[in-house]
Amino acid sequence: MWSPYLRKDINVLEKVQRRATKLVIGLKHVPYEERLKRIGLTTLEKRRVRGDLIETYKILTRIENVDSSKFFVLNHGSHNLRGHRFKLYKSRSRLNTRIFFYSQRVVEVWNSLLDNVVEAEMTNCLKIRLDKEWGI
Repeated sequence: MWSPYLRKDINVLEKVQRRATKLVIGLKHVPYEERLKRIGLTTLEKRRVRGDLIETYKILTRIENVDSSKFFVLNHGSHNLRGHRFKLYKSRSRLNTRIFFYSQRVVEVWNSLLDNVVEAEMTNCLKIRLDKEWGI
């Protein structure tokens, strides 16, 4: 979920990427999604979400020297039997601006990941497993 202001910027950048992929020889009349596959790229939005997830992993596993409690609250509910041990609690937001913060927008995607992705031993393992799960 992105703010309406950021959405405009995303659309402009995505438009540039669409045009740039048409410049590759032999791909001018190929649909955009197919061009991305052939070149080995993903959409800007998917790359952004992937970057957010990688940063979340680094914060939660203390690879980054950042206090994770400043961003996230781990969901240690005893009634929650599904998912991985790094489930995050999503706090309620009174203001619309709050729902677009990094610490809020990443929670749902992070919680939906499989155990083996989130509990990777290293950052590169997480990246490989995430790409495999998403079919990239």
